Amino acid sequence: MKIIAKNKRASFDFHIEERYEAGVVLLGSELKSIRNGKLSINEAFVTEDNGELFAQHINISKYSNANRFNHNETRPRKLLLHRREINKILGKIKVKGYSAIISAIYFNKKNFVKIEVVLGKGKKLYDKREAIKDREWKRDKQRDFKYSQ
Repeated sequence: MKIIAKNKRASFDFHIEERYEAGVVLLGSELKSIRNGKLSINEAFVTEDNGELFAQHINISKYSNANRFNHNETRPRKLLLHRREINKILGKIKVKGYSAIISAIYFNKKNFVKIEVVLGKGKKLYDKREAIKDREWKRDKQRDFKYSQ
């Protein structure tokens, strides 16, 4: 598994509870650009349209050799999931107040582009401060343990 892009803010801004692996519908020029590593998922999220899920705000740069056959950089891209998974995600988004965020894009073992969709609830400011405090405490604990030996 080769990770192409990762959204580091997703774990900082949300309490992540569930993860799903989804395929994505891409054009040829988009795939070539992804193979060159020209994409960004910092503001990416998932929306629903007629019972289907779409990835919004994935910025895939134009491929330089595609000429007139190039793609729109921020077009919505359809996610490929099983109907049961789609219904589960939509139910949690609508009823329980979860958000569906894209946390990573990667190539799987068969060299297909996959998107990791996570369900999470937004963190409050005090939750973020507590997470920072815990992370620093663990780091200091490791440091003290390392130097005590």
